[in-house]
Amino acid sequence: MTKQIISTDRAPQAIGTYSQAVRVGDTLYLSGQIPLVPETMELVDGNMETQIRRVFDNLRGVAEAAGGSLADIVKLNVFLTDLGHFPLVNQVMAEYFEAPYPARAVIGVASLPKEATVEMDAVLVLSQ
Repeated sequence: MTKQIISTDRAPQAIGTYSQAVRVGDTLYLSGQIPLVPETMELVDGNMETQIRRVFDNLRGVAEAAGGSLADIVKLNVFLTDLGHFPLVNQVMAEYFEAPYPARAVIGVASLPKEATVEMDAVLVLSQ
């Protein structure tokens, strides 16, 4: 098995012992993204909608660095510290994705790194 490590400045750099993404064959595993601004490594200023958009933009940056796009996501995991934001995730997601949508899980959690309120990770299948 050959692993290709994906790294880009279009998304926040890893803040721990992990890679932004790892490609094995035609499968790309994206690490969790929180609403960090890549240039400052600080949480984005703004409301929950702004934070959700920043996370999708970060995921897109890593996907594109690997030669893919958000349309290649087959499984998306969303972690929220307040499940009351679930409808907003759906609303914003509809602007970033077209049908057929990826499989998805939305999970309520007690806390996230850097006191973020949303985190997402994904699995993509890329063309060879």
